[in-house]
Amino acid sequence: MPKSLITCDCMGSMQLDIDGLRQSTGLEVSKPCSTLCTTQIDKAAAALEAGDTIICCTQEARVFEALAAELGQPEAPLLDLRDRAGWSADTASKLPKMSALAAEALLPAVPAKTRDVISEGLCLITGPADVTLPVAEQLKGFLSVTVLLNSAEDVPDTCEFDVVVGNIRKANGAFGQFDLTIDALQLPQPGGRGANLSDPRDGGQTQCDILLDLTGGTPLFPAPEKREGYLRADPAHAPSVSASVLAASHMVGTFEKPLYVKAEPLLCAHSRAEQTGCSNCLDLCPTGAISPAGDHVSIDPMVCAGCGACSAACPSGAITYDAPPVDLTMRRVQTLAKAYLDAGGTAPRLMVSDAHGAEMVRLSARHGGGLPADLIPMEVPALNLFGHAEAVAALAAGFASVTLVPSPATDRDALQVQIALAEAIGGTDSVTLLDTTDPDAMSDAFYSAVAPVPVATPVRPMGTRRQITRQAARALNPDTETLPLPANAPYGAVVVNTDDCTLCLSCVSLCPSGALGDNPDLPQLRFQEDACLQCGLCSHVCPENAISYLPQLDLTDAALTQKVINEEEPFACIECGSLFGVKSTIEKITEKLEAHSMFQRPEALKMIQMCDNCRVNAQFQATDNPFQGGERPKPRMTEDYLSKRRDH
Repeated sequence: MPKSLITCDCMGSMQLDIDGLRQSTGLEVSKPCSTLCTTQIDKAAAALEAGDTIICCTQEARVFEALAAELGQPEAPLLDLRDRAGWSADTASKLPKMSALAAEALLPAVPAKTRDVISEGLCLITGPADVTLPVAEQLKGFLSVTVLLNSAEDVPDTCEFDVVVGNIRKANGAFGQFDLTIDALQLPQPGGRGANLSDPRDGGQTQCDILLDLTGGTPLFPAPEKREGYLRADPAHAPSVSASVLAASHMVGTFEKPLYVKAEPLLCAHSRAEQTGCSNCLDLCPTGAISPAGDHVSIDPMVCAGCGACSAACPSGAITYDAPPVDLTMRRVQTLAKAYLDAGGTAPRLMVSDAHGAEMVRLSARHGGGLPADLIPMEVPALNLFGHAEAVAALAAGFASVTLVPSPATDRDALQVQIALAEAIGGTDSVTLLDTTDPDAMSDAFYSAVAPVPVATPVRPMGTRRQITRQAARALNPDTETLPLPANAPYGAVVVNTDDCTLCLSCVSLCPSGALGDNPDLPQLRFQEDACLQCGLCSHVCPENAISYLPQLDLTDAALTQKVINEEEPFACIECGSLFGVKSTIEKITEKLEAHSMFQRPEALKMIQMCDNCRVNAQFQATDNPFQGGERPKPRMTEDYLSKRRDH
């Protein structure tokens, strides 16, 4: 763990409270430098050699990384205090905010999980000949190029690269492992005059590492900008074509593909008994990386672009973001709030953004008014991973408000769903979306905003996202028993129409979370609201359509225990008296079968009113027992065989 903080006031352009930082962080904080990256680089070198230090400068990260490599020392953690806190038009004390940012930097880093992707440089280029052929000429020295044309008339007389004719019918995969199906495929045949091609055939299969699409038409994949290895450019726009050529030329070798999400198939509530339940992740995934796989879903890690929307929307925790893990995001939120309050600050606000928003913060600080002293910026890899659970956890930890600043790549519809749910739990205007790409407009909006009153007694719950949400909701609504939630929320009650329910218990056997249960001794349907995912499976399998849903969050302890939501009197076996089945159901069946030809005998009708054991016994003892065979043949002895031989 770092023990010291090396600060720099950037040529005297910001004020640093060294004594306050030393006291609030518990770290050794020396007198601030003014030119740490240039004339005072020796102090950075000494800090690197001593180890256990954080360097408070990210602008010159490359300088400090090169210095660490030169000294043979590990790279030191870097902390941006200047752009996020120091350069600000706000005259209030920056100590609480800087203390919070320093405390966050002390959290242990989690190593990224990756998978190696090998690209041998097999590149397929498709598009009009007047664009693809010059591009192939440029790339032939870097990649193994194949050009796919749609007309045999355009095939050039060259052996510098491969040229085929056809149309792509289907494309799957991602960088390093594209699989293509080509129709009307014609391959060149050596010999003869001019372009000598094979006869066209459909269903040709091929693979490539890089797919360069210059057709200008419909993309081959959903969310094409998120499909690694798929480069798409407008053939009429020369700069975009040149950019694609440059990108493709560097796609050879071994690359690390981050594994963004972690899956627990046993927790998935997608399907049971061929009945579909939850499909949140399938509906949200922009790249098509998630597909049904029986009772659960399957995630292709090579296609996943790490947007995080599936993690925020998964009701059961079967899919969780893992780069970084969800628990680290929760700890970051709680650490920022606690450190700010412990340093004497009151009513902090949280700004959450991805790299695009972080760059707007830097631009605002360097060329505008920066951020207010009570606003703490938090950068995450993808904004959609920050769902309602993280937002209400931030409010419960002491933040007065949470503002999400999306980038052009953010799925706003998915984000709005999470914001609506967080507002229903945490309070209106406590979680908002600031959708702007103008750093000055962003800064002005934060300075003019009036934050709600924060929670009186902050809490920092632990556990799963559902558990944290529940504990945070109780802290934010101490005098409320039940919170109404928006439709399709992952929390709520199961409502059973007792007039229609026959207690067949089909719902119990298929409930993926165990929210619905039975009583082995009595005809009862039990329900535990805290466990209910509102996945829809029980409603889909109910033969009587007796189940509906009520989205809400019960904050009382009653939600943690099972309660009976439907029960009936059991039927007593007319032979042994043991209880079985439901009395009303047995009586209805008996009444309906009285007029049936197979139940005209009283003995047959009585069997309906017997338990399993007595019914089998009565059937066996009946004179028309279908299980009873004819008279058993007499065993044949040796004398019988010998007698038969003598007779012949």
